[in-house]
Amino acid sequence: MGAQIEIGTDSEGRSTFVDVEELLATRLLVQGNSGSGKSHLLRRLLEQSAQIVQQVVIDPEGDFASLADRYDHVLIDGAAHSASEIAALAGRVRQHRVSVVLMLDELEVEQQIRCAALFLSALFDAPREHWYPALVVVDEAQMFAPAAAGELAEDARRLTLAAMTNLMCRGRKRGLAGIVATQRLAKLAKNVAAEASNFLMGRTFLDIDMQRAADLLGMDRRQAERIRDLQRGQFLGLGPAISRRPVAVQIGAVHTGAKNAAEGLAPLPVASGDELEALLHDDLAQQAAEPVHPAARPVARSVDIEQEISSRAGARFEDREPVRTEEATAAPPSNAGPPLGGADEDGVARVVHDLAAEEGATFQSSAALYREFALRCRQRGVPSAHIDMVRFRRSFAHASAGLGYLEAPLREAIERLAEKVPDDVLAPYLAIAAAAAQGRAMPDEDEVARVYGSSSPSRIRRLLDHLERQGLISVREEFGGERTITVSGLEAFASP
Repeated sequence: MGAQIEIGTDSEGRSTFVDVEELLATRLLVQGNSGSGKSHLLRRLLEQSAQIVQQVVIDPEGDFASLADRYDHVLIDGAAHSASEIAALAGRVRQHRVSVVLMLDELEVEQQIRCAALFLSALFDAPREHWYPALVVVDEAQMFAPAAAGELAEDARRLTLAAMTNLMCRGRKRGLAGIVATQRLAKLAKNVAAEASNFLMGRTFLDIDMQRAADLLGMDRRQAERIRDLQRGQFLGLGPAISRRPVAVQIGAVHTGAKNAAEGLAPLPVASGDELEALLHDDLAQQAAEPVHPAARPVARSVDIEQEISSRAGARFEDREPVRTEEATAAPPSNAGPPLGGADEDGVARVVHDLAAEEGATFQSSAALYREFALRCRQRGVPSAHIDMVRFRRSFAHASAGLGYLEAPLREAIERLAEKVPDDVLAPYLAIAAAAAQGRAMPDEDEVARVYGSSSPSRIRRLLDHLERQGLISVREEFGGERTITVSGLEAFASP
């Protein structure tokens, strides 16, 4: 079996090849603005090497799912699994040498980053006897290895940077060859980009990105202008697996497609202005009054994915029937409404209350809790399609803080104060506010930690500092070590 794959042609029409064996040892960095053909290049590379080497694709947009139709890649839906299941699946992927696509498109951005980091770390930590060669393709790598923190939580940033750095810096000895693709070199962490020895640089227009690309290709500033003039599907390649001198490559055709909408122009509807207005406004009030029912799709649980991975590797599961379940996808976030309640929603409120009362529930991710909530609602025959993720998170915070046990006037006063409190700190704020409203002693750090879903004392102290900086509470430390907390707006109820 040959290790040379053709990725396209040069300016003279001659075939351009990539040495897969060399690529495994030297890694690859791909850059290209949106629309430059970056995903097309990755697809060509994956298709041509599918029968040569194992492939693992980290896919934040779900663009590479079609590889499963033609090349027997196993699709792993990140939204359908818990953290422990994701880690276990990564171990089986290395053990059985099955090519997979980790689809993250159903997750929020921070959950995508955490899921990918956990999966990559588990690939990296596989036992030595499973260190088989594999290409690990990470699309939109600037998300998973950001040059700056931005709005990403610091712990998530450390987690994903460590995973990406291990992949690019130390993955070679474990058989993992990183292929990272990014729209902006300036947004990609330098210690990740610097570990690649092969480069395919597509069209970009920003001076800082052109200069970094030119530096990597060994081009001077005047030659860097060539990068701006590249056409879609054209890349400048350099590296031991491609060419010892920069070469212009026109990427070849592919056999699978992405899910992207058509980019060409389509004829506009032929109708009068009155007809078009009627299309928009007829029965609008009636449709708006109807609850939105998100389209449900069947999701394979981890046991099904494990079964498919093992069966691809030659293992047999005749003694075991596949277990499948349907999970409702999370509805798009909307403005948070009031907490659940009322005669029509008593069933939903009971499900949320029971879920919040379970030990360890607050330590689970919002996505996992929401899936469990949706599953329990279906089991009890309780309609829940109108409850989106944002409203669920706030309702869960109300339940875990015990707000439902307060009398109506106190509860309503706290709810008004909490309307603008961010979701991630809402539960501890409500627990503190409930104690203040009832004149009870403030919750100790252990109780705040339980509600917050953390076991770190230092994190609780930072939480209280954050709430105080936001003007939500006032903290007074006494010489004896006692702490007094006053909730802004509820001073009349504060404990002495």
